[in-house]
Amino acid sequence: MKLYLVRHGETDWNKERRIQGQADIPLNEFGRRLAKKTGEGLKDISFAVCFSSPLERAVETAKLILLGQDVPVITDNRIEEMAFGEWEGKCCSKEGWELPERFQAFFNDPVHYEPAEGGENFLEVRTRTGMFLEWLKGQEQYADKNVLITTHGAALSGMLNYIKGKPLSDYWGWGVHKNCAVTEVEALDGKFQVISENQVYYDDVVKPW
Repeated sequence: MKLYLVRHGETDWNKERRIQGQADIPLNEFGRRLAKKTGEGLKDISFAVCFSSPLERAVETAKLILLGQDVPVITDNRIEEMAFGEWEGKCCSKEGWELPERFQAFFNDPVHYEPAEGGENFLEVRTRTGMFLEWLKGQEQYADKNVLITTHGAALSGMLNYIKGKPLSDYWGWGVHKNCAVTEVEALDGKFQVISENQVYYDDVVKPW
């Protein structure tokens, strides 16, 4: 089984550096363009199925990547973005900072990050995304197939942290992946292996998170 993990395309909240979490923010036109270009880059891959976060920006990314193909898109809450509770919608840019100082731990100290009311911590996200991966690995109908997975920045990092067996302190690894970046993972003999990471199929400039 080969997994193609993709972060969703750009949204207006991405551009404004607002915390999206589980707020259902759609792609903007640039985000749709990135998804279409990613679809062109992956056009030679025959996907058996796509699993997507239920949030609109991830589902639309999946549909644009798979445009013209008869591939089912199945939503799964386990790969939804990290919940931020009452902090969702707040700006986290240096210029427009609207969050308590303790939110800094989100970027540089995942182990000691304390979420807002209604939010999740990093261990919770890694656990639920890891449960999804373990479940998917056991789906024999996809054993020799290609599977597309469309998700989000923090959720994707949780999946990779789980796959690589890294400590929670190294949750971010290479950092937040670019919008519509693709990471290829092989599941073989009950084990996961990252083949390539954070690859883009467009030449547009996307600012790092």
